[in-house]
Amino acid sequence: MTTEAKTRARPAAVLLTPSAEARIADLMAQAPDGTIGVKLSTPRRGCSGLAYSVDYVTEEAKFDEKIETPGGTFYIDGASVLYLVGSTMDWVEDDFTAGFVFNNPNAKGSCGCGESFTV
Repeated sequence: MTTEAKTRARPAAVLLTPSAEARIADLMAQAPDGTIGVKLSTPRRGCSGLAYSVDYVTEEAKFDEKIETPGGTFYIDGASVLYLVGSTMDWVEDDFTAGFVFNNPNAKGSCGCGESFTV
């Protein structure tokens, strides 16, 4: 008797709102040649330790999380996934600012200026 392993899709580490997906599509439409997607990472920066960084990417890294969106591929840096699991990424615009906004249940605090967070 043979048993066949069954695999199931796991949910993405980060949920992208429709507004964030639309912004990724906009970024990909104006991306430099050679760009394969947009990548989220959490480099060490600011007074609280980690910051969110969204950049173009030209090659896929081995441990990156990969999320296909209607407008292009979204990557999450493999070293950052643990800090971001369960987060929601949104794109918000008002009269004065525009940018990605993160609702991260793993963040224990942030600096006063909002540039960085702790886990």
